[in-house]
Amino acid sequence: MSNRYITSHFPLISILLYSLAFAIFSQGFILTQLVDLGIYNGMLEFISESGIKITILFLMQLFFFMVFSALKLIADTMIELSMLFFSKDEEGNELNKVRAGSWIFLASSIIALFLAQYLLVLVVVFVIATLAYFIFLVYKISDTLTLAGLIGFIFFQIIFWSVFILAIVLAMVKLYNSFMASLPF
Repeated sequence: MSNRYITSHFPLISILLYSLAFAIFSQGFILTQLVDLGIYNGMLEFISESGIKITILFLMQLFFFMVFSALKLIADTMIELSMLFFSKDEEGNELNKVRAGSWIFLASSIIALFLAQYLLVLVVVFVIATLAYFIFLVYKISDTLTLAGLIGFIFFQIIFWSVFILAIVLAMVKLYNSFMASLPF
């Protein structure tokens, strides 16, 4: 019998590695923008070059850590809520089986760290890992779901995440439009 807690730290490590990968990309992007805007040389008068880079990396790491932690919290809540609605498992034993899927995110976060210079690749790796985990999740819990429950579980997840992403996109478009409207022409 294996210890179920042996992989309990994998989600935290995955979040840290994904955060670092996105922070590395963001740091390079921000530094390029600062140079293009002519701000970087002025900053060098107050902070050393390595100080600027470390500060930006730390702030981006913190930002992405908060984003990925929030996404994990929301995902775990939605999985458990859909299990409440559609599963026959009242003890939560199926969730213990699913925790082994943290290997998927750990492996993909290591891959993402090596590809940190390419935003599109980072996003693709994250999306593929998420889809692989979802397929793993559905496979592992399918024993406790009826066919209607399985369909309900899948649609519940798809509808929630679609609405969530759509709300974010609409908020960003609204913010962008209000920003553009406020610029003097």
